[in-house]
Amino acid sequence: MKTVGILMFDDAEVLDFRGPFEVFSVARRPGEGDPDPEVFQVLTVAELDVLLVPGGMGTRKQRLNGALIDWIRERDRQTEITASVCTGAFLLAEAGLLNGLRATTHWASVEWMRQQYPAVEMVSDVRFVDEGHVVTSAGISAGIDMSLHLVERLCGTETAAWTARCMEYDWRVRA
Repeated sequence: MKTVGILMFDDAEVLDFRGPFEVFSVARRPGEGDPDPEVFQVLTVAELDVLLVPGGMGTRKQRLNGALIDWIRERDRQTEITASVCTGAFLLAEAGLLNGLRATTHWASVEWMRQQYPAVEMVSDVRFVDEGHVVTSAGISAGIDMSLHLVERLCGTETAAWTARCMEYDWRVRA
């Protein structure tokens, strides 16, 4: 079982948190009646395999929160995957975790990211960007697609497809 930690802060976008939380909490291996169907333990803070940083209006203030940025940077050293949804990418960029990488964020913030963090290669018109250790998604609902991608990456296509089916989510996006 993998542990997924989702960072919370004041004014985080609700769906950025709840959408991915739902994906990881209902992720199941294909079939019914498995003796231990859970594949992820979802936490808000802990030792982590996956750290997911949500976006929202709160990121504007939180990107200037040195203690939080240091915390993200330190957790990143301990995670298998560090991911962001929407403007959560600003927090990863502020921590220096996106330098030299491709990334995405909400379409309305791509240009601002380019101006603020020129060491990051911003990609627009994609749902998510997987750079291996770091994965970023575009705005809000793209976080669900990215989370299903991570389930697929960590547990296989059948598990991701079954998870999407359990959620009654039409998952066809691959990036």
